[in-house]
Amino acid sequence: RWCSYLNHTTVKCSFWSAEGDSAVQCEAAKGYGSRRPETSVEFSVYNVCVNWPNTGSEQVDEQTVQEETEDKLKQCIDNLMDKSAKTRLAALESLRQAFSSRVLYDFLTERRLTVSDCLERSLKKGGGEEQAAAATVFALLCIQLEGGDEAEEGFRMLRPILTSILIDNGASATARQSCARALGMCCYVSTAEEGEDLVKSLALLESVFMSSYPNKEGALPSPKPGSAGLHSAALQAWSLLVTLCPASRLTVLLDLHLSKLQACLQSSDVNYRIAVGETIALLVELRRNLDEIDNSQSLCECLKSLATDSNKHRAKNDRRKQRSIFREVLRYIENNDFTEETIRFGVEKVYIDSWMRRRIYDAFKEILESGVRHHLQFNPLLRDIFGLGAPLILDATIKGNKISRFEKHLFNSAAFKARTKQRNKVRDKRADVM
Repeated sequence: RWCSYLNHTTVKCSFWSAEGDSAVQCEAAKGYGSRRPETSVEFSVYNVCVNWPNTGSEQVDEQTVQEETEDKLKQCIDNLMDKSAKTRLAALESLRQAFSSRVLYDFLTERRLTVSDCLERSLKKGGGEEQAAAATVFALLCIQLEGGDEAEEGFRMLRPILTSILIDNGASATARQSCARALGMCCYVSTAEEGEDLVKSLALLESVFMSSYPNKEGALPSPKPGSAGLHSAALQAWSLLVTLCPASRLTVLLDLHLSKLQACLQSSDVNYRIAVGETIALLVELRRNLDEIDNSQSLCECLKSLATDSNKHRAKNDRRKQRSIFREVLRYIENNDFTEETIRFGVEKVYIDSWMRRRIYDAFKEILESGVRHHLQFNPLLRDIFGLGAPLILDATIKGNKISRFEKHLFNSAAFKARTKQRNKVRDKRADVM
């Protein structure tokens, strides 16, 4: 056995020498004491013990940071009830940053009802900016609660107010966009198995972006200020929920929307055109997974014109962005060729190898922003969605203090000898049966 001490903060540690069964005592900390290793084996083990980091202070520091963070979060939650709109906005922004950059399940589980009540108040009585911030924080709260019963409880509590803001033509465009994204994300993580909630959310989001569909004469409606951003947010939230639909529901949605979305590729707003193109690629992928007949000749012709668009009345950056996206969409439609993307975080990585996985990843990235990699590494919900398994436990102190190849060989030899002796005892017919 390499080392039998249980606490890194103790001064002494004992190990079993690889050359025999006798225990050798060595000083592993301050002053090292008078006992010195005599054999090369003892020296190697002694060297590892002496240089083993003292993590006691690090554990205390981490606990202190955690306590300070929780105190700040408690103050932010209290500030959500402040009379000043400026104070409430600052509190919402602080919560947004904290929720996106850390995993706070234990802390928030105990306070979820309080936080939900405060967010509901901001959504009902706040201005457009406060409503938008509150909707985003609520989506983050559902992600933090890992999509369990607590998240479902919160979603059913706030869904009516999110819905009323989304369909209110007099509400702030920014608030309506934020509510659309929050509805899509919260439904996705909270009620994936509830068919009724899924169908209602799909229908609600459809009612928003279908106003951009061509009229009976085939002409696209004149866009209103802010409508393109709202239609994009609703369409992207809808396409996220489409990934949850069973085959029977998918067939209905494909027949209803695919041809009309193709007409929306002529929209005057570049971001909405891109959102439509990516949604079409997702729907085609889902249709192919159903082994349905794929007749996309007219679609390919339309995509080719967008992939090579050089109209001077469009901004240069818009043309470049559009061409890049639609080349990729066209390549998939024509050749079933998807450009794989690798997302790296820590020592792990996620492969985005389909339009469905891209839509799911992009949806989380829109909400979590730069914190998406942290949540991929530590949030069980995202790890389950992307098939990563339980979070890895990586000890930074051990990772940063790797032993040499020779020391590793000594450790393996000692461990092998110990295992052999233990197995021989078990195999001995005279051994007691436990």
